[in-house]
Amino acid sequence: METTTQDLGLILQYFTEFSEKQIEQFRGLKDIYTEWNEKINVISRKDIDKIYLHHVLHSLCIAAVCEFNPGIDVIDIGCGGGFPGVPLAIFFPEVKFHLVDSINKKLNVVNAVCEALGITNITTQHTRAEEIKNRKFDFAVSRAVAPLKDLWFWSRPLIKGGYNHELANGLICLKGGDLAQEVFESGVKPNVVPINQLFKEEFFNEKFVLHIKK
Repeated sequence: METTTQDLGLILQYFTEFSEKQIEQFRGLKDIYTEWNEKINVISRKDIDKIYLHHVLHSLCIAAVCEFNPGIDVIDIGCGGGFPGVPLAIFFPEVKFHLVDSINKKLNVVNAVCEALGITNITTQHTRAEEIKNRKFDFAVSRAVAPLKDLWFWSRPLIKGGYNHELANGLICLKGGDLAQEVFESGVKPNVVPINQLFKEEFFNEKFVLHIKK
């Protein structure tokens, strides 16, 4: 399934300062995920044709709200097939991303994608976030993995304190729908950014980027 200019154009209308290598890596995502999705279903079958809108651009909402500095460490909690971690790793090639998931076959896909596209700033670990000891990260990222209360409980011990970016070190996660009850139950007060303020596509209505500082 060939990636069209229109697919890649969706990314390039919002982000433009990419190297040729980054553009080729973004371009290669559709083919490699389509190939692997036939073996291991990591993306909904109906979504694979819209991978750049539903998965890649959605992941890059995080890049739109925070410019990660070179050399920092970011953990992707419950990365599944690699979102948001893989697009973010392409976007920030000098940032180290550690992708964790409790389902090993999904990490096999991530590793295959990295090998095929020459992504060298990703490591993977088959584990649950709460089982990680003796490691600290500048940020945790996540997409629709668990309620905010759980995400913060898992991620907080893994995050270094600090304020070296436009955002304080902390958790940045992607959520959708009515968040009032979930935020209330979490006991935290996240900064909530509606994604339709960042990207104009109708798909992003009622979707949000949440940041909780450490």
